[in-house]
Amino acid sequence: MSTKVCVGQFAGAHGVRGLVKVKSFTEDAQAVASYGPLSDERGARRFTLTLQGTMKDLFLVRVDGIATREQAQELTGVRLYVDRSTLPETEDEDEFYHADLIGLRAELADGTVWGTVKALYDFGAGDVLEIRTESGPLEMLPFTRACVPLVDVKGGRVVVDLPAVIEAREGEAEKDGEDAPDGADVAEDDVENKGTRP
Repeated sequence: MSTKVCVGQFAGAHGVRGLVKVKSFTEDAQAVASYGPLSDERGARRFTLTLQGTMKDLFLVRVDGIATREQAQELTGVRLYVDRSTLPETEDEDEFYHADLIGLRAELADGTVWGTVKALYDFGAGDVLEIRTESGPLEMLPFTRACVPLVDVKGGRVVVDLPAVIEAREGEAEKDGEDAPDGADVAEDDVENKGTRP
């Protein structure tokens, strides 16, 4: 389980006095500035934010130590993290932090381990789990109740119901492997069938 949770991201400078735009990833969007000092992904830099206002779906913040537009612009794209331990516990078993999913086993309904959750993304059409399968390739799986009917954070697993396109692809890969002559390797392109699905 991850020890850090991404709560926001710097989105560029605003004005000439060092204000920075921030995109919040928290359920209560304004909470991004209320967790105390935040850090970058590696924990090398720390940022204390003071909320100054809003701008469309972004927040304007003053960052301690940032006084010029150039300094503010240099922060663009930096993701902001907080230690998981500083966040409140979820209130029921259907609630969890996205960071809690990273590292969980991905199992099929019969208990077979299919892979490990590596990341969770939102490309605009809903959350998607990135899973490193036991056979090696990465797969992208829609994070919906239909595809992920069970999330068991305490048990260290998610149960997945594979869409037909993935089952078909895995069946083809197994068939290709069986048909390969002795001593021949399956082409890497056949195994590394990656990509997001619509």
